[in-house]
Amino acid sequence: MQKKLLLSIDEQVYSGLLRVVGRGKISHFIEELIRPLVTGDALDDAYKTMAADRQREEEALAWSNALIGDVKNETR
Repeated sequence: MQKKLLLSIDEQVYSGLLRVVGRGKISHFIEELIRPLVTGDALDDAYKTMAADRQREEEALAWSNALIGDVKNETR
């Protein structure tokens, strides 16, 4: 469901939006910029993408396992 929102922005910002994004596309442009900041979807998607990368996961596991040896040998 869509909701209407009235925003007040600087005239230069509005002119820039018209020039860069175009009339009739500003709402979608702003929504796409703001959505990851307020829904958390972007972070979840990023973690899913990282987890699906098998090579990256193997490298991360090897790196973290190597750290265990460093901690074991530390003096207190």
